[in-house]
Amino acid sequence: MKNSFLVGIVLLILVGCTNNDVFFQYRAVNPKGWSKDSLYAFDIPITDTISSYNLYVNIRNRGEYPYQNLWLFLNKINPDKTQKSDSIECYLADQRGKWLGSGIGSVMEMPVLYQQNVRFKKAGTYHYKIVHGMRDTILMGINDIGMRVEKIVK
Repeated sequence: MKNSFLVGIVLLILVGCTNNDVFFQYRAVNPKGWSKDSLYAFDIPITDTISSYNLYVNIRNRGEYPYQNLWLFLNKINPDKTQKSDSIECYLADQRGKWLGSGIGSVMEMPVLYQQNVRFKKAGTYHYKIVHGMRDTILMGINDIGMRVEKIVK
């Protein structure tokens, strides 16, 4: 009886923690700083063109990051080689300097919703390139930059 109860609890936990991520990857930023010339690329394979997706940019920063926000420039290359450029402002701290997101110790992780309810028109690999848009030539305090694509389940 106890074993079947425990199995039931474990199954409920597993069902409740289903993951809709189609893609989730981080790139480590140079510990000496993120150069204005350094870009981080993500190749996202998409096979389902019927479903809708949410796209996130994930940032891991250290307590020494000197700003409240982070500007990023994104370039997307579609499977048909057409391109689109975009920019996004990511708030990493509130007005009082308290870090947003979650983390342990001095490293904080902040997921930023980049695009919501997006449909990819063609199957294939979508190439995203990210560079920082801050004034600093070498930007300190960013550990990792990542992208996550989540399928919206209706």
